[in-house]
Amino acid sequence: MGPVATEVTPRWIKVLDQTRCIGCHACTTACKSENQVPVGVTRTYVKSVEIGTFPLVRRAFQVTRCNQCTDAPCVAACPTAAMYKRPDGIVDFDKRSCIGCKACMAACPYDAIFINPEDHSAEKCNFCAHRLEVGLEPACVTVCPTEAIMVGDLNDPTSKVARIAQREPVTVRRPEKETRPGLFYKGAHQATLDPLAARRPTGDLFAWATQGTGTTPRALSQRVTSGHPGHANSSAATLLSYDVPHQAPWGWRVSLYTWTKGLAAGAYLVALMLALAGAVPWSSPLVRWVAPSVSLAMLAATGVLLVWDLKHPMRFWMLFARPQWRSWLVRGGVIIAAYGAVLVGALAAGAAGSTGAQIGLATAGLPLAIATAAYTAFLFAQARARDLWQNPLLAPHLVIQAVMVGAAALLIAATVNGNHGALADLRLALATAAGAHLAMLIGETLPHHATAHAELAVDEMTWGRFASFFWTGVVLVLAAVASPWLGVVGAPLALVGLLAHEHAYVQAGQAVPLA
Repeated sequence: MGPVATEVTPRWIKVLDQTRCIGCHACTTACKSENQVPVGVTRTYVKSVEIGTFPLVRRAFQVTRCNQCTDAPCVAACPTAAMYKRPDGIVDFDKRSCIGCKACMAACPYDAIFINPEDHSAEKCNFCAHRLEVGLEPACVTVCPTEAIMVGDLNDPTSKVARIAQREPVTVRRPEKETRPGLFYKGAHQATLDPLAARRPTGDLFAWATQGTGTTPRALSQRVTSGHPGHANSSAATLLSYDVPHQAPWGWRVSLYTWTKGLAAGAYLVALMLALAGAVPWSSPLVRWVAPSVSLAMLAATGVLLVWDLKHPMRFWMLFARPQWRSWLVRGGVIIAAYGAVLVGALAAGAAGSTGAQIGLATAGLPLAIATAAYTAFLFAQARARDLWQNPLLAPHLVIQAVMVGAAALLIAATVNGNHGALADLRLALATAAGAHLAMLIGETLPHHATAHAELAVDEMTWGRFASFFWTGVVLVLAAVASPWLGVVGAPLALVGLLAHEHAYVQAGQAVPLA
């Protein structure tokens, strides 16, 4: 009896032969028609770069789309599994499960995902999976006049794409991200593959005049325009001549969320630290009701901001009903919910005057407060596209920030309520945390960074569009270091200073072009 034949699951990949691409944009229009993609967004587009200097100049094209990664960051980051990986290697999406959190957009190193302006759900190229399932090629493949776009099964040694991918020199975009893309480029120029390799023109020098021309504060804050000003990385002078608008997925609500969450974690955390150290009694109003009340109010504000930022806010319940547990949005939601329950219990125990219950709740409240402050570091780390956020010290830095603003909030409350016994300790805690925050900030911004993307993000934060927020934060927090002498005046300075810093940090992290 001979060996039994087993069916091998296909691994669909694409090869883009850029030596054949003529920049006709037929793939873009065919994709829009086939998948009913609205005007203003694209699942695929062709960008172009001018290489060389006159008269020795030529135009290079690159077809840009989802890379169908083997280790897809968008799949890991999606809290509801709306982005998912099929057995045949295609990274697909389910719009019915999308809550519009934009975590997939922040995670994608290739800027390939967008929010559909009509149905407010995330989408991208999915290889026209509905066509492949019935034996048809993707729409872009069928219309390409030069056969520059090829699709096939990597596991089939007779397929053309398998022969090219395994035998010929091909490359992928951003291999350092280790996503193992299923999209291979043949003959592509480095100036098209690397978004930082070509100079980015200013004003309306693009081949089309509408790229990034919005002048509203929101448009300016979310425009992704940074690069290497005045020079290029490649050996030949290059200039980006055609691109599509790119926006930062997370706007001011996420910047504000990091601040309110820090307050929510810090107020209760500082009160517990003072009580456990014996600096204030457990019966103190600061511990019994002020700190839990401030933390609970800020936690509620955090929840409102997170839901408000969703493109489908009425679907927020899916975070808990259909959780994808690798996502730190889900894990963070559980941490926040547990912390909120402890805060409610702490208020009840304080109202009842039960010191034993307060101390018992503190055993859970202390680690939960720290986790509430720190989990955003892991959420940002899942945004693998954003090199500024890949900082191993971000978690302790967030805890330090929480202590700073928590001490500031309690200092104001203690001054108003006449709780003078805690003022000296709160001023010292505020000054110490403010100094530690500035020390961490120096360590994060001054040294040379490991990647060009991180370096450019720091430049954008310290000297670029967000410099005014950054330096405002530095000056105000520096003043708060003098809180032992300034008294309660240092508290609002620290609060406003951290708010300014958080906006600069969150937005600058998204300010480097990915495609």
